[in-house]
Amino acid sequence: MIQKTKLKREFNKSGLQITNDAVVILDDHIHREVIKMVNRVKEGNVKRLTADLIWVALGNYNNQ
Repeated sequence: MIQKTKLKREFNKSGLQITNDAVVILDDHIHREVIKMVNRVKEGNVKRLTADLIWVALGNYNNQ
């Protein structure tokens, strides 16, 4: 799901190394977060997610 080269590049910019196993774990974590966002949008009865409605995906219901 994530662009692994971009992820590795960001770590490299800060002078950090990241293993392939760590990349796989981060990819899985990000995938789980996206699934949570999808479920929030679905539960919020939003048919098309727009910039104005991004608060629904993020779960920030006080930002309406």
